[in-house]
Amino acid sequence: MKNIHWIFVLYSFLAVSSMCAIGVGVAEKSPLTIIISSILVLVFMGLGFTKKKKLREQGLL
Repeated sequence: MKNIHWIFVLYSFLAVSSMCAIGVGVAEKSPLTIIISSILVLVFMGLGFTKKKKLREQGLL
């Protein structure tokens, strides 16, 4: 069994939480919540993909 990279678990949890917050923002009709949550989704997913690329280049994945 392969090792779990906990940082990826954290990034994915934060991205999914931000996606849920977008839904809450839509339900509450709060444009500020929607905008902030959308930005956070992009940030967390970007961090995850960047980290994955660096680890792949180092041969750790």
